[in-house]
Amino acid sequence: MFQRVELGQGVGLRGKHYGQFLESKVDVAWVEAISENFMATGGRPLAVLEQVRRDRPVVLHGVSLCVGSTAPLDQQYLREWKALLDAIEPAMVSDHLCFGRAQGRYVHDLLPVPFTEESLAHVADRVKRVQDFLGRQLLIENVSSYLEWKFSTMTEWDFLAELARRADCGILLDVNNVYVSARNHGFDARDYLDGIPVDRVGQFHLAGHWDRGDLLIDTHEGHVCDDVWALYDAAVKRFGKVSALIEWDEGVPELDVLLAESRKAAEVEAKALAPRKKKAAGGRR
Repeated sequence: MFQRVELGQGVGLRGKHYGQFLESKVDVAWVEAISENFMATGGRPLAVLEQVRRDRPVVLHGVSLCVGSTAPLDQQYLREWKALLDAIEPAMVSDHLCFGRAQGRYVHDLLPVPFTEESLAHVADRVKRVQDFLGRQLLIENVSSYLEWKFSTMTEWDFLAELARRADCGILLDVNNVYVSARNHGFDARDYLDGIPVDRVGQFHLAGHWDRGDLLIDTHEGHVCDDVWALYDAAVKRFGKVSALIEWDEGVPELDVLLAESRKAAEVEAKALAPRKKKAAGGRR
Protein backbone atom coordinates (compact mmCIF):
# COMPACT_ATOMS: atom_id res chain seq x y z
CA MET A 1 0.00 0.00 0.00
CA PHE A 2 1.17 3.51 -0.81
CA GLN A 3 2.46 5.55 2.13
CA ARG A 4 2.30 9.35 1.92
CA VAL A 5 5.27 11.41 3.14
CA GLU A 6 4.22 14.89 4.23
CA LEU A 7 6.99 17.49 3.93
CA GLY A 8 5.18 20.82 3.66
CA GLN A 9 5.95 23.24 0.81
CA GLY A 10 9.15 23.13 -1.25
CA VAL A 11 10.90 24.59 -4.29
CA GLY A 12 12.90 23.21 -7.17
CA LEU A 13 16.70 23.20 -6.82
CA ARG A 14 18.10 25.11 -9.79
CA GLY A 15 21.67 26.03 -10.74
CA LYS A 16 21.03 29.75 -10.35
CA HIS A 17 20.52 29.26 -6.61
CA TYR A 18 23.33 26.80 -5.80
CA GLY A 19 25.44 29.48 -4.17
CA GLN A 20 22.70 30.55 -1.76
CA PHE A 21 22.01 26.98 -0.70
CA LEU A 22 25.71 26.47 0.00
CA GLU A 23 26.46 29.80 1.67
CA SER A 24 23.40 30.51 3.78
CA LYS A 25 20.49 28.95 5.60
CA VAL A 26 17.62 28.83 3.08
CA ASP A 27 14.24 28.82 4.78
CA VAL A 28 12.47 26.06 2.84
CA ALA A 29 11.28 22.69 4.10
CA TRP A 30 12.46 20.59 1.15
CA VAL A 31 13.68 20.76 -2.43
CA GLU A 32 13.05 18.80 -5.59
CA ALA A 33 15.94 18.02 -7.94
CA ILE A 34 15.70 16.78 -11.53
CA SER A 35 17.22 13.30 -11.40
CA GLU A 36 18.88 13.43 -14.81
CA ASN A 37 20.92 16.50 -13.84
CA PHE A 38 22.78 14.45 -11.22
CA MET A 39 22.90 10.91 -12.64
CA ALA A 40 26.28 9.39 -13.63
CA THR A 41 27.98 12.68 -12.91
CA GLY A 42 30.10 14.25 -10.21
CA GLY A 43 31.52 17.70 -9.72
CA ARG A 44 29.75 20.71 -8.32
CA PRO A 45 26.11 19.76 -9.09
CA LEU A 46 26.31 16.50 -7.15
CA ALA A 47 28.33 18.13 -4.35
CA VAL A 48 25.62 20.78 -4.02
CA LEU A 49 22.88 18.16 -3.94
CA GLU A 50 24.70 16.19 -1.25
CA GLN A 51 25.14 19.34 0.85
CA VAL A 52 21.49 20.32 0.42
CA ARG A 53 20.47 16.79 1.40
CA ARG A 54 22.35 17.15 4.71
CA ASP A 55 20.17 20.14 5.60
CA ARG A 56 16.70 19.04 4.46
CA PRO A 57 14.75 16.32 2.61
CA VAL A 58 15.30 16.02 -1.13
CA VAL A 59 12.83 14.66 -3.66
CA LEU A 60 14.13 13.33 -6.99
CA HIS A 61 11.96 13.97 -10.05
CA GLY A 62 12.69 12.23 -13.34
CA VAL A 63 11.83 13.34 -16.86
CA SER A 64 13.24 10.53 -19.02
CA LEU A 65 11.79 7.24 -17.76
CA CYS A 66 9.22 7.20 -20.58
CA VAL A 67 7.09 4.68 -18.75
CA GLY A 68 4.44 4.85 -21.49
CA SER A 69 6.83 4.04 -24.35
CA THR A 70 6.81 0.66 -26.07
CA ALA A 71 10.61 0.64 -26.33
CA PRO A 72 12.32 -1.59 -23.73
CA LEU A 73 13.12 0.05 -20.42
CA ASP A 74 16.60 1.58 -20.52
CA GLN A 75 18.59 -0.61 -18.13
CA GLN A 76 21.61 1.70 -18.05
CA TYR A 77 19.34 4.59 -17.16
CA LEU A 78 17.74 2.56 -14.37
CA ARG A 79 21.14 1.55 -12.95
CA GLU A 80 22.31 5.17 -12.90
CA TRP A 81 19.04 6.30 -11.36
CA LYS A 82 19.23 3.66 -8.62
CA ALA A 83 22.82 4.63 -7.82
CA LEU A 84 21.70 8.24 -7.32
CA LEU A 85 18.78 7.15 -5.13
CA ASP A 86 21.08 5.02 -3.00
CA ALA A 87 23.47 7.95 -2.57
CA ILE A 88 20.90 10.68 -1.85
CA GLU A 89 18.15 8.64 -0.13
CA PRO A 90 15.35 10.93 -1.34
CA ALA A 91 12.08 11.29 0.52
CA MET A 92 10.15 10.63 -2.71
CA VAL A 93 10.89 9.61 -6.30
CA SER A 94 8.71 10.55 -9.26
CA ASP A 95 8.36 10.60 -13.03
CA HIS A 96 5.63 11.19 -15.60
CA LEU A 97 2.74 9.33 -17.18
CA CYS A 98 3.98 9.78 -20.72
CA PHE A 99 6.09 8.48 -23.55
CA GLY A 100 8.98 10.16 -25.30
CA ARG A 101 10.71 7.35 -27.19
CA ALA A 102 9.54 5.84 -30.46
CA GLN A 103 11.30 4.00 -33.29
CA GLY A 104 14.69 4.47 -31.67
CA ARG A 105 14.35 8.21 -31.16
CA TYR A 106 13.99 10.26 -28.01
CA VAL A 107 12.04 13.48 -28.57
CA HIS A 108 12.77 15.23 -25.25
CA ASP A 109 9.10 15.80 -24.60
CA LEU A 110 6.39 14.43 -22.29
CA LEU A 111 3.81 13.02 -24.71
CA PRO A 112 0.46 11.73 -23.38
CA VAL A 113 -0.37 8.05 -23.63
CA PRO A 114 -3.68 6.78 -25.07
CA PHE A 115 -6.15 6.00 -22.32
CA THR A 116 -7.09 2.43 -23.23
CA GLU A 117 -7.09 -0.89 -21.41
CA GLU A 118 -4.15 -2.13 -23.47
CA SER A 119 -2.13 0.98 -22.64
CA LEU A 120 -3.09 0.73 -18.96
CA ALA A 121 -1.90 -2.87 -18.69
CA HIS A 122 1.37 -1.97 -20.44
CA VAL A 123 2.13 1.06 -18.26
CA ALA A 124 1.15 -0.67 -15.02
CA ASP A 125 3.51 -3.55 -15.81
CA ARG A 126 6.39 -1.17 -16.53
CA VAL A 127 5.79 0.84 -13.35
CA LYS A 128 5.83 -2.37 -11.29
CA ARG A 129 9.07 -3.49 -12.92
CA VAL A 130 10.74 -0.14 -12.28
CA GLN A 131 9.60 -0.15 -8.65
CA ASP A 132 10.91 -3.68 -8.18
CA PHE A 133 14.27 -2.65 -9.63
CA LEU A 134 14.56 0.51 -7.53
CA GLY A 135 13.18 -1.10 -4.38
CA ARG A 136 10.76 1.75 -3.73
CA GLN A 137 7.41 3.14 -4.82
CA LEU A 138 7.14 5.81 -7.48
CA LEU A 139 4.89 8.82 -7.76
CA ILE A 140 3.51 9.08 -11.30
CA GLU A 141 2.65 12.58 -12.51
CA ASN A 142 -0.10 13.64 -14.89
CA VAL A 143 1.25 15.72 -17.78
CA SER A 144 -0.29 18.69 -19.56
CA SER A 145 -1.56 17.92 -23.05
CA TYR A 146 -2.64 19.75 -26.18
CA LEU A 147 -4.04 16.90 -28.31
CA GLU A 148 -6.05 13.80 -27.40
CA TRP A 149 -5.96 10.25 -28.78
CA LYS A 150 -9.26 9.70 -30.59
CA PHE A 151 -9.32 6.01 -29.65
CA SER A 152 -9.03 6.56 -25.87
CA THR A 153 -11.79 4.72 -24.03
CA MET A 154 -11.52 6.28 -20.57
CA THR A 155 -10.77 9.62 -18.96
CA GLU A 156 -7.27 10.53 -17.90
CA TRP A 157 -8.25 10.57 -14.23
CA ASP A 158 -9.83 7.10 -14.42
CA PHE A 159 -6.68 5.83 -16.16
CA LEU A 160 -4.38 7.38 -13.54
CA ALA A 161 -6.47 6.12 -10.63
CA GLU A 162 -6.51 2.56 -11.97
CA LEU A 163 -2.79 2.71 -12.76
CA ALA A 164 -2.07 3.62 -9.13
CA ARG A 165 -4.19 0.71 -7.94
CA ARG A 166 -2.72 -1.91 -10.29
CA ALA A 167 0.91 -0.84 -9.90
CA ASP A 168 0.56 0.07 -6.22
CA CYS A 169 2.24 3.40 -6.85
CA GLY A 170 1.52 6.94 -5.75
CA ILE A 171 0.30 9.93 -7.72
CA LEU A 172 2.07 13.24 -8.15
CA LEU A 173 -0.92 15.44 -8.90
CA ASP A 174 0.21 18.44 -10.93
CA VAL A 175 -2.58 20.93 -10.27
CA ASN A 176 -1.39 23.29 -12.97
CA ASN A 177 -1.37 20.46 -15.53
CA VAL A 178 -4.92 19.51 -14.58
CA TYR A 179 -6.00 23.10 -15.14
CA VAL A 180 -4.10 23.44 -18.44
CA SER A 181 -5.49 20.19 -19.87
CA ALA A 182 -9.00 20.96 -18.64
CA ARG A 183 -8.99 24.28 -20.48
CA ASN A 184 -7.42 22.77 -23.61
CA HIS A 185 -9.81 19.81 -23.84
CA GLY A 186 -12.98 21.22 -22.29
CA PHE A 187 -13.43 19.00 -19.26
CA ASP A 188 -14.14 20.10 -15.68
CA ALA A 189 -10.98 20.21 -13.58
CA ARG A 190 -13.01 19.46 -10.45
CA ASP A 191 -14.19 16.19 -12.04
CA TYR A 192 -10.52 15.27 -12.42
CA LEU A 193 -9.88 15.88 -8.71
CA ASP A 194 -12.97 13.91 -7.75
CA GLY A 195 -11.81 10.95 -9.82
CA ILE A 196 -8.43 10.60 -8.10
CA PRO A 197 -8.28 8.38 -4.98
CA VAL A 198 -7.43 10.40 -1.88
CA ASP A 199 -5.04 7.81 -0.44
CA ARG A 200 -2.80 7.71 -3.54
CA VAL A 201 -1.78 11.38 -3.82
CA GLY A 202 1.69 11.94 -2.39
CA GLN A 203 2.63 15.32 -3.84
CA PHE A 204 1.27 18.39 -5.62
CA HIS A 205 3.01 20.49 -8.26
CA LEU A 206 2.14 24.15 -8.82
CA ALA A 207 3.48 26.27 -11.67
CA GLY A 208 2.81 29.05 -14.13
CA HIS A 209 1.70 28.69 -17.74
CA TRP A 210 1.15 30.74 -20.87
CA ASP A 211 -2.44 31.64 -21.74
CA ARG A 212 -2.91 32.05 -25.51
CA GLY A 213 -6.68 32.36 -25.27
CA ASP A 214 -7.77 29.17 -27.03
CA LEU A 215 -4.67 27.29 -25.84
CA LEU A 216 -2.79 27.07 -22.56
CA ILE A 217 0.86 26.00 -22.63
CA ASP A 218 2.56 24.54 -19.57
CA THR A 219 5.83 26.48 -19.32
CA HIS A 220 6.79 26.40 -15.63
CA GLU A 221 7.35 30.13 -15.98
CA GLY A 222 5.82 32.93 -13.97
CA HIS A 223 3.64 33.06 -10.89
CA VAL A 224 0.85 30.59 -10.21
CA CYS A 225 -2.34 32.20 -11.52
CA ASP A 226 -5.48 32.81 -9.45
CA ASP A 227 -7.46 30.00 -11.12
CA VAL A 228 -4.73 27.45 -10.33
CA TRP A 229 -4.57 28.68 -6.74
CA ALA A 230 -8.34 28.15 -6.53
CA LEU A 231 -7.96 24.63 -7.91
CA TYR A 232 -5.16 23.99 -5.40
CA ASP A 233 -7.52 25.11 -2.63
CA ALA A 234 -10.05 22.53 -3.87
CA ALA A 235 -7.32 19.87 -4.06
CA VAL A 236 -6.24 20.49 -0.47
CA LYS A 237 -9.85 20.26 0.69
CA ARG A 238 -10.20 16.89 -1.03
CA PHE A 239 -6.78 15.30 -0.41
CA GLY A 240 -5.71 16.97 2.82
CA LYS A 241 -2.19 17.96 3.79
CA VAL A 242 0.05 16.97 0.87
CA SER A 243 3.63 18.07 0.09
CA ALA A 244 3.49 20.84 -2.53
CA LEU A 245 6.21 22.07 -4.87
CA ILE A 246 6.57 25.34 -6.74
CA GLU A 247 8.00 24.64 -10.23
CA TRP A 248 9.66 27.56 -12.04
CA ASP A 249 12.04 26.39 -14.78
CA GLU A 250 11.99 29.14 -17.41
CA GLY A 251 13.09 32.68 -16.60
CA VAL A 252 14.07 31.44 -13.14
CA PRO A 253 13.69 34.36 -10.69
CA GLU A 254 15.67 35.20 -7.58
CA LEU A 255 15.31 32.66 -4.80
CA ASP A 256 13.29 35.06 -2.64
CA VAL A 257 10.57 35.10 -5.30
CA LEU A 258 10.35 31.31 -5.27
CA LEU A 259 10.27 31.21 -1.50
CA ALA A 260 7.46 33.78 -1.43
CA GLU A 261 5.45 31.62 -3.82
CA SER A 262 6.08 28.62 -1.56
CA ARG A 263 4.85 30.58 1.45
CA LYS A 264 1.71 31.48 -0.46
CA ALA A 265 1.10 27.76 -1.08
CA ALA A 266 1.39 27.21 2.68
CA GLU A 267 -1.12 29.99 3.31
CA VAL A 268 -3.62 28.57 0.81
CA GLU A 269 -3.23 25.14 2.39
CA ALA A 270 -3.75 26.49 5.91
CA LYS A 271 -6.93 28.34 4.92
CA ALA A 272 -8.29 25.32 3.05
CA LEU A 273 -7.72 23.06 6.06
CA ALA A 274 -8.98 25.57 8.67
CA PRO A 275 -12.67 24.53 8.43
CA ARG A 276 -11.67 20.91 9.09
CA LYS A 277 -9.70 21.92 12.17
CA LYS A 278 -12.56 24.03 13.51
CA LYS A 279 -15.03 21.19 12.95
CA ALA A 280 -12.75 18.69 14.66
CA ALA A 281 -12.24 21.04 17.62
CA GLY A 282 -15.99 21.56 17.91
CA GLY A 283 -16.62 17.84 17.92
CA ARG A 284 -14.38 17.30 20.95
CA ARG A 285 -16.32 19.63 23.20
